[in-house]
Amino acid sequence: MRSILDAARERPGGDARVSVEARSFPDAVSATEADGRVPIIAEVKPTSPTTDGVREDDPVELAQEMVAGGATALSVLTEPEHFGGSTESLSRIREAVDVPVLRKDFILREEQLDAVESDLVLLIARFVGDDLEPLVAAARDRGFQPLVEVHTREELTAALAAGADIVGINNRDLGKLEVDLGTVETLAPEVPDDVLLVAESGIHTPADVRRMREAGADALLVGTAIMDGNVRQNTRRLTTST
Repeated sequence: MRSILDAARERPGGDARVSVEARSFPDAVSATEADGRVPIIAEVKPTSPTTDGVREDDPVELAQEMVAGGATALSVLTEPEHFGGSTESLSRIREAVDVPVLRKDFILREEQLDAVESDLVLLIARFVGDDLEPLVAAARDRGFQPLVEVHTREELTAALAAGADIVGINNRDLGKLEVDLGTVETLAPEVPDDVLLVAESGIHTPADVRRMREAGADALLVGTAIMDGNVRQNTRRLTTST
């Protein structure tokens, strides 16, 4: 994790301030539920420090297959050195699909928000610390919907104080890289009803999906379990886990 953050600190921002007309993630979640399906954010993740191998398919084709499988939204890695992502891939994907697209990266400074347009942007409470509130505001000023990721009760308190209305609870401890689905079950009761809750990491089976939904998750972000094999079938299997 140290090397990932060191690389993130060195990455520049965009050449100019972006202004985004975002596709509404809350509306997409509501539409999915009205259709009787589970809202899944399917992640285009070529590789990661916690997976084996590299998926070399065209990321746009993967994204389109995920949407065909029923994905409510997409998460696209833009971290290049450890996850094989790129801002170019995100731009191509967002142009090719009609669902909300989350930029997943390790954003530490305001100018890094300007690297690429997306609908949602990930802000990790653990890594931005006292800069969380101004980064949430800066993201909204550009039109982004910030998804604030937390892992502990203290981080959840900070996210809510910063005005987050979309919160992701990560079941993975980013320090130890250990996964415990009980993290969502422990913290979800403390998330206000008017905050959209996303469960992240460690979700592999329909039983996991049901467990996270029963814990209170409005949507689930799934990477490895979808990327491992036929992404359309894997997405459909999870979105129909009612």
